[in-house]
Amino acid sequence: MKIKVNQLLSELKTMTENNIKAAETLLSQSNENLNTRKSENSWTVLECLEHLNFYGKFYLPEIENRIRKSQFPSKSPDFKAGIVGNYFTDMMRPKEKLKKMKTLKTANPIHKLLDKSVIAEFIGQQHTMLQLLEKAKTIDLEKTKTSISISKLIKLKLGDTFRFVIYHNWRHVRQAENILSIISLKD
Repeated sequence: MKIKVNQLLSELKTMTENNIKAAETLLSQSNENLNTRKSENSWTVLECLEHLNFYGKFYLPEIENRIRKSQFPSKSPDFKAGIVGNYFTDMMRPKEKLKKMKTLKTANPIHKLLDKSVIAEFIGQQHTMLQLLEKAKTIDLEKTKTSISISKLIKLKLGDTFRFVIYHNWRHVRQAENILSIISLKD
């Protein structure tokens, strides 16, 4: 996949802004709705966002640190995705029918006691992501590499890391919205 850097960053910024708007609408929901699950082993709205907060706690500092330490100024107007980065990103990419995926045990918030502070944390993390996307305009998104949460040994191009994290956020925000719509139908 090859895309103009400014187009990539603009699309990721728009997705992040949409995730913020979606999360802000959740603040008007009752705690009961936010903690209702479709079945015993399905996530609640708040568990979807808590899962994202877990990953945000790893990726946001990782991205910020790599941007700050990058010695590669932006030169090319294009971003070419890496093979591994494209693989991970394609798993999360927005599409009609999303394939279910197994979550790492450490990242699974099921049956945690959660409240609306989870939403506030998610919104704060998304504002941080917007700031990082802005800072990323000045560095090379291919030569600057980040570690990934499952292994410090695997490095992704910064552009692929942004794509993966933001698509992952999008995926679970949609999941949360779907849970709410199903709950609303039951009322």
